[in-house]
Amino acid sequence: MLPAHNSATLLPPVSGLDLAVMDADMPTVIDQVALARLYGEPLFAMPRDLYIPPDALQVFLEAFEGPLDLLLYLIRKQNFNILDIPMAAVTRQYLSYVDEIRGSNLELAAEYLLMAAMLIEIKSRMLLPPKKVAEGQEAEDPRAELVRRLLDYEQIKLAAHQLNQMPQQGRDFLRAQVYVEQALQPRFPDVSVVDLQDAWREIVKRARLVQHHIISREELSVREHMSIVLRKLQGRRFLEFEDLFDRTRGMPVLVVTFIAMLELSKEGLLEVTQAEAFAPIYVRLAYTPA
Repeated sequence: MLPAHNSATLLPPVSGLDLAVMDADMPTVIDQVALARLYGEPLFAMPRDLYIPPDALQVFLEAFEGPLDLLLYLIRKQNFNILDIPMAAVTRQYLSYVDEIRGSNLELAAEYLLMAAMLIEIKSRMLLPPKKVAEGQEAEDPRAELVRRLLDYEQIKLAAHQLNQMPQQGRDFLRAQVYVEQALQPRFPDVSVVDLQDAWREIVKRARLVQHHIISREELSVREHMSIVLRKLQGRRFLEFEDLFDRTRGMPVLVVTFIAMLELSKEGLLEVTQAEAFAPIYVRLAYTPA
């Protein structure tokens, strides 16, 4: 028997009688053309023990998003007044649908069975005598809570449909992007966050090779290291990213120096550039035209 998950491409299902006639009239090999391929091997004859699941050709004409969706569909399809629901007819139709799905999908049916129990409870309460209320007040309708939930669900469903009909970027239209070069001097590509992370990991990896196992507590100032970074870059056109860090001073200094560089870049005092993808990363003082 062929497994249900194989990757063979078979002909449309045929009955046993048609299969017998096909095997009698058709030779095993026809011009060396395989009927299908099973695990990469050619198949020159239809297997006699081919298993077709009984629900292979089952088609669901209606798809519902939940018990309220099914209940609303039954009411609107038969033009029932949602404020005066005939509980007997609706419950009977609802239970017939639940019986259909219980045979194929028990997990899906569990959610619908909860609504079925609620419908039966409402129908039972309608058969009982109404509770006594104060004079001048109307007795509470057992269907009131269900009607409120149905109206709210229908309103939300309609709003969702209207939102889905609105044009969406990527589905109904694409955003046009035009790049206009405004300067004659070459513009280096921006450094991506991933490249900056890789460069930082390389610095940390090398620092661990020369670190000393000395336990000490040192208070480091980000502002102070921002000044150190600016002094290193003063009078230079640029400095390579790795040369900006002093690996001999340990991991805390490396971290504070990296934070200082990020703060300077955030304030627009530094520029992190790269000539091309995967090229070395350079740091330089930001140039602001007069």
